[in-house]
Amino acid sequence: MKSLKISNLGEIRNELNKYKKGKKFDINQFNQVARLAWLGKLVMQPLDPEDKECSSFLVYCDHPDELAAHFLDLDQDLVGQMHIVDGEQGEALIKILRMGVEERARLYQDLSRSDFYFRHFYKSDADKAPEGESGS
Repeated sequence: MKSLKISNLGEIRNELNKYKKGKKFDINQFNQVARLAWLGKLVMQPLDPEDKECSSFLVYCDHPDELAAHFLDLDQDLVGQMHIVDGEQGEALIKILRMGVEERARLYQDLSRSDFYFRHFYKSDADKAPEGESGS
């Protein structure tokens, strides 16, 4: 962990301003974090909700489920860590997180209405071969 000299108040203010602004992920890192956001594996909150000038977010990237982890190539320094992200990327991650929740909810709604029995065991008249014709 980085240590600061307490004797110089200007350095402390500069370091605090760096944290207030947050950092930007590079393109590769942002895409990885965005995939986790879509999966709902991010926990986000404003860094300082009482400071109107501070737009950055505190972001925790949780580990994905095993199936998702099998397909995703994630940097280990991103997952299981807290990050201070600038406001612009934080807002984009919020939109991606919301989009992922909505798309997964639609998938689960479709799944709950899906009738697997009739799909596999019921043949409609249009699916049946006309009489007199054999399948071979």
